[in-house]
Amino acid sequence: MQQELLEVQRERFSLTDNSKYILQGIWPRGGEAVAVLDDQTVEAGLEKWENNSALERFKKQENCQWERITLNVRLPKNLEGKHELNIYAVSNGKRKRWFRVKGADLCAKRKKPQFYLEQILRSPKTGTCCVNGWVASSKPVDIKITDLTGNVLPCKINRITRVDVQEVYKECAIEEKCGFTIEIRKLFLEGIRVEFIAGNEKTEQYISMRRREILKENIRDYLQKTVRFTRTHGILALPQKILEKLSGKNRAVQYSEWIKRHLPNVKELEQQSNTVFVQQPVFSIVVPLFKTPEKLLRKLVESVQAQTYSQWELCLSDGSGAPSPLDNVLMELEQSDERIRIVHHESAMRISENTNSALKIARGDYIVFVDHDDELTPNALFECVKAINGRPELDILYSDEDKITLNKKSFFQPHMKPDFNLDLLRTVNYICHLLVVSQKLIYKVGMFRSEYDGAQDYDFILRCIEASDKICHIPKILYHWRCHGTSTAENPESKMYAFEAGRRAVQAHYDRLGIRAKVIQGEFPGLYRTKYIRACDPLVSILIPNKDHIEDLERCIKAIDTKSTYKNYEYIIIENNSEQEETFQYYTELESKNRKVRVVYWKGTFNYSAINNYGASFARGEYLLLLNNDTEIINNDCLEELLGYCMRADVGAVGARLYYEDDTIQHAGVVVGFGGIAGHCFVQQKRGYTGYCHRIICAQDYSAVTAACMMVDKRAFDEVGGLSEELAVAFNDIDFCLKLRGAGYLIVYNPYAELYHYESKSRGLDDTPEKVSRFNKEIETFAKRWPEILQNGDPYYNPNLTLDSQDFSLRRN
Repeated sequence: MQQELLEVQRERFSLTDNSKYILQGIWPRGGEAVAVLDDQTVEAGLEKWENNSALERFKKQENCQWERITLNVRLPKNLEGKHELNIYAVSNGKRKRWFRVKGADLCAKRKKPQFYLEQILRSPKTGTCCVNGWVASSKPVDIKITDLTGNVLPCKINRITRVDVQEVYKECAIEEKCGFTIEIRKLFLEGIRVEFIAGNEKTEQYISMRRREILKENIRDYLQKTVRFTRTHGILALPQKILEKLSGKNRAVQYSEWIKRHLPNVKELEQQSNTVFVQQPVFSIVVPLFKTPEKLLRKLVESVQAQTYSQWELCLSDGSGAPSPLDNVLMELEQSDERIRIVHHESAMRISENTNSALKIARGDYIVFVDHDDELTPNALFECVKAINGRPELDILYSDEDKITLNKKSFFQPHMKPDFNLDLLRTVNYICHLLVVSQKLIYKVGMFRSEYDGAQDYDFILRCIEASDKICHIPKILYHWRCHGTSTAENPESKMYAFEAGRRAVQAHYDRLGIRAKVIQGEFPGLYRTKYIRACDPLVSILIPNKDHIEDLERCIKAIDTKSTYKNYEYIIIENNSEQEETFQYYTELESKNRKVRVVYWKGTFNYSAINNYGASFARGEYLLLLNNDTEIINNDCLEELLGYCMRADVGAVGARLYYEDDTIQHAGVVVGFGGIAGHCFVQQKRGYTGYCHRIICAQDYSAVTAACMMVDKRAFDEVGGLSEELAVAFNDIDFCLKLRGAGYLIVYNPYAELYHYESKSRGLDDTPEKVSRFNKEIETFAKRWPEILQNGDPYYNPNLTLDSQDFSLRRN
């Protein structure tokens, strides 16, 4: 038995029974439990903890001597004066202490809101602190952040749906949005307190902001990570991991250094200025002004005048109202450069009508939308005209962007965007800046609409993409978005009304297209969630290949049958050369007890593609759900979330958010190019972490999703010939998605369909010469099929981001 594996992984009180103390963890197989409170033995009942990973399952086959259990300890109602609770595992006549906790700690936890801080990011230098976690109570919980004297601190708190936490606390209905993120900025304190208040009960957590304390905590975390790494990968893998860390091979690139290397230098700018294009469109840079600080206005104008492409005009509309604080500076600017055109207004104007006033005096072929306190990079228009010369039909162009401080001394938070991504745009206005639209398209779709003020640009771009698919993304930083106190770049709450306007803009977009959907606010300001409204409930055929491992299969089916609110489905279990007699007995019992189940028998050698194609031939449903047997749905509306997107005519397949058993990400979309071929996004990121630009929690299009859980339109499946059987094991799902993309379908990742995937993190792909040879052959087959995307890059991933890891960090060169 591996002694170091015996550990408690979760411990808590029941929310409905204050005498019930619940512990879960790893336990010696067949061992008995003895719980002692001081010198008194108390009741302790063992039961099986069902969530077993593939790694543990394989060890069980090797007569592993441990298992996962839940231990229910019955404690007295009064714990005052009690010193310590000890829990022992008794196995083979030997008693080993498994867990201990002080009586005072038990008293402090009992009856209080229960919480867990999953991630704490702190910077004493900048005075920022970001906290992710969850809290649970039988009552609604308020979260308050205070300093050490009890003063409430200004901060941003977002509440997040955490179905996994709800599943843990099954004894009562806790709040759906029991997860949270807390963000505190520019508060230079020794420490803060996070308070959780539920009715008359309160508990709190102190978070130090002192460098020395943070260093101690980091050292402790690294030691814990080292222990976990050696458990999973073995002690022999540790030196190589340490060398990688010390070499800085995977060290994140600092954007402040990266941007210096990627903005054009003086020589490049000079070459751009001397370039003569065949197509030389005029750009009208449209800027609505409203009591703009003179210093910022001048910097904006200077950034326009510094453009290496000179065919532009600057159209300024001063909506400050008379008398305007900008009169003198605008008069000076107008006289200094004939390309600057200004329109004045006697009364103050709102953002849409102010922008429209600037649009009305614009004479250019393309309109460039710029905010009054931001800046363009000197190559912004050059890159736009370069793209237009390559594709003269373009109607819409947009670029990457970043943020700058007031004094322009710091560049930060770069937004490296994908090429046009319809479902991401319906989730968040990721296009934002720089936005360039042809004058002819504006004539077609109309100007800005005042009823969407605050999100007028969101409504406008949605109308534009409805009218034209001639869209180009320029993967370069061409726009600096300035941050100051009232800017939405720095303070989203300064325009909370804008987020409701944004929701209405997306809803109106669906309404215009005749798509039945309901748009609701997402988990963060500016994010939106679409719930599609079905006219019917079509039959879904759930295809589950299986070879032995009936415990996995039973758990997978049980979760769907007991949790799913969608009921019109059938199971096609594809038996794949099982070797254990009890497997076939289980099939017989399953078919007799569950009318939805049909077992079909694949007689050939293992070929994942052929097995699923075979199963699909028996399917009666309009939609197929390819599903691994070692998965378990988490949310009750999982099938409905997948089906909502899949029923759209433009969608071929939909993927889900998958977690390992330890609540880290296993799949949140696929990028072609990761690892040389393809890989999952945000692997092993902690639950509650939302990823780069919140991409983990955004519905969006990808080039591919995993077939561990993939819903497919049956017609689209048949249209592309199912999965390619030349790819027996690896990359068949990626290849299948690319075939669907080639046929004109979208591949959607829906983060609101959540499942556990009990696949081992440490399971190797290949461990024999035969498997290595087969894997290499399948890589070669995939590369021959899809050379263009491997060479040019995944359109749903930005080329400025690295392919060496899946965290969407900057390229390391």
